[in-house]
Amino acid sequence: MQYLSVLIFGLPVEFLVLSFITILCALYVVTNKNPIHSVLALIMTFFSISAHYIILNAQFLAIVNLIVYAGAIMVLFLFVLMLLNLNKDSEPQVKMGWQVAATIAAGLLLVVLAASLHKSSEYVSRNPVEGVGLVKNLGKYLFSEFLVPFELSGILFLAAMVGAVFLGKRKTDDESTEMEETA
Repeated sequence: MQYLSVLIFGLPVEFLVLSFITILCALYVVTNKNPIHSVLALIMTFFSISAHYIILNAQFLAIVNLIVYAGAIMVLFLFVLMLLNLNKDSEPQVKMGWQVAATIAAGLLLVVLAASLHKSSEYVSRNPVEGVGLVKNLGKYLFSEFLVPFELSGILFLAAMVGAVFLGKRKTDDESTEMEETA
């Protein structure tokens, strides 16, 4: 698919739009006072990062990013926030000097990123190796070159699941009374 047009620094329009959305969502995460809204904006940030991966033809990384970060870790963040029951009284007060320093540091980081994108814009818009991030090619590689380590890691995960079930199994009343009698 050909890119429609090229804008700033010779980058594709899709990349620039997604980058703008990612930066806006990330800024909303940092500047918002409500932690639940911040977590939801972080989920949107992860979705836009996954869209970046799709543009770069790395579908496997996009799906893993959605499953691991936007799925599992964000659910964990939401549960922790709900359990902590944060309110404004427990929020520490931040002095104005730290906010000014953080703004200056973020501005300098933006300048460095813009300079680095200016130098490397031609590498972002073209993919030197076709099909590198495709799931089909990853599967071929895993099941041909690394079949034994892949199977061994599957056995290791199975053993870890069995161990977690065994350790998490609750003792019944009969087992606990038997253990007390023998002790």
